[in-house]
Amino acid sequence: MSGLKLFRTSTTNRGVTEVMSRLAEVEADVQGLVEAHMETLLGVRFLVSEYGTGSVHGGRIDSLGLDENGSPVIVEYKRSTDAGVIHQGLFYLSWLMDHRAEFEHLVRGRLGATAASQVLWSRPRLICIAGDFTRYDVHAVREHRRSIDLVRYRFFGTDLLGLETVASVSGGTQVARRARRQAVARAAADVQGASMVELAHAVDEALLGLGDGVNCVERKQYRAYQRLRNFACVCPPQRSKLLVYLKVDPKHVGLVPGFTRDVTGLGHHGTGDLEVQLRTPRDVERAQDLFRASYAAA
Repeated sequence: MSGLKLFRTSTTNRGVTEVMSRLAEVEADVQGLVEAHMETLLGVRFLVSEYGTGSVHGGRIDSLGLDENGSPVIVEYKRSTDAGVIHQGLFYLSWLMDHRAEFEHLVRGRLGATAASQVLWSRPRLICIAGDFTRYDVHAVREHRRSIDLVRYRFFGTDLLGLETVASVSGGTQVARRARRQAVARAAADVQGASMVELAHAVDEALLGLGDGVNCVERKQYRAYQRLRNFACVCPPQRSKLLVYLKVDPKHVGLVPGFTRDVTGLGHHGTGDLEVQLRTPRDVERAQDLFRASYAAA
């Protein structure tokens, strides 16, 4: 967490005390903590630890998981800086693509037949978690066609963990972006012509424009906008509105009937407990603060 300083404030003497950052004693400390809370920290459902890739391949994947959109995820950990972590992860990612049936069998055993039948093989992901990365690492991931996230960790004091996304690249970004725009236009045009096309594009531009490292994942039932985790899911246009689901706690939002709704515990496509209903470009402007809050939390 380069350059970040964390301070603990005191309500008694109004002083501040710096909480010193540190690396883990051993790599296994990071791995164990992330695996125990993987869905909260990374938006990934944990499947298995230290998965052997067989005698021929001769490797052992640190963690395997399935993200919110059904994409297979490999997580590799390094205590500090290690130039080999990206290449090692890509090596395992190639193995995974050649052993799809084995992975789906694993998913079926851990998460059930429905999850196994919905695995999204078009966008497998590699997440590298390390104490730090070099500028060469950041450049390297941008040259690959795979979906790779570089995440820097730091422990603060005895009970705080910080995660920072250093780089996030979605495989086939330009092709995926063109395909997404075409899909947005087709879906909107099928519903209500030019007005819905304009609204769908406005939402797309607003979400993509929130910052660097926004990736988009197309599913049949929704379109997910993702940093390390999903922060927005946009459903196909209805006749007069678009539904967007955000990772914002509805309890902290002044809900407006016909615009925002708490869907905690209610079934819907995509992820997020706050439903935003968009009918006009002006609604997109009204939703900007909610979009930014969800992006910041992802």
